[in-house]
Amino acid sequence: MPILKLMSWNVNGIRAAQKKGFMEWFQSQDSDIVCIQETKVQPEQIPTEVKEMPGYHTYFTCAAQKGYSGVGLFSKQQPLKVDTGFGCDPIYDTEGRIICAEYPEFVLYGIYFPNGQRGDERLNYKLGFYDTFLDHANEQRAKGKSVIICGDVNTAHKEIDLARPKENSKISGFLPQERAWVDKLVANGYHDTLRLFTAEGNQYTYWDQRFRARERNVGWRIDYFFVSEDLKDKVKSAFIQPDIMGSDHCPIGITVEL
Repeated sequence: MPILKLMSWNVNGIRAAQKKGFMEWFQSQDSDIVCIQETKVQPEQIPTEVKEMPGYHTYFTCAAQKGYSGVGLFSKQQPLKVDTGFGCDPIYDTEGRIICAEYPEFVLYGIYFPNGQRGDERLNYKLGFYDTFLDHANEQRAKGKSVIICGDVNTAHKEIDLARPKENSKISGFLPQERAWVDKLVANGYHDTLRLFTAEGNQYTYWDQRFRARERNVGWRIDYFFVSEDLKDKVKSAFIQPDIMGSDHCPIGITVEL
């Protein structure tokens, strides 16, 4: 059976990442599917060499607000269908956070989940987005589809998933209600793929650009791959690439036998 390699990376600006080695990294991976988040471009600003990646079908969705959010998908196999929204509430579909690609074997979500650090209104938006997403994913499961979820979830799930849990217990990204939603995701039958293979700490995907946080590995694990229950035993590896620079996040990946 074929083994697929899937990667995800919050690039924190695709044009900036392009200048910092994104293309070289991409070509070195030979991935079947790559999802990127926080592209920070309008359609006409996507670099041509990124948009026309040789050997890949490419899809992008951009935020209505310039220089904000945005996600992309690169796929060797052309998906059966690609949606760039949940289609149920426009407030969640205008920030360029969603790519949902349907393949014969599974449905893939590449999502840039909201950050809740700009006050209660934005936190409520984040929690509403979370629930809307989960409803959408569960609808796919109800149709008999396998589901793979990847992207920047913007929440560290457990204390092991960030370097300073006590100091950040009242900060969005590690609030009880945000962590409870990840608990809910898991309770709905979605598995954190990295935790299928390791229970070790000090494995992070994001570092604040201040205070030499990356150099000291004072980080957060807020980027994830989740798979539905039926795919759990088909995941052959899950990994983080902390040595890859070019963003304040690093790439993550999985291999799946389908």
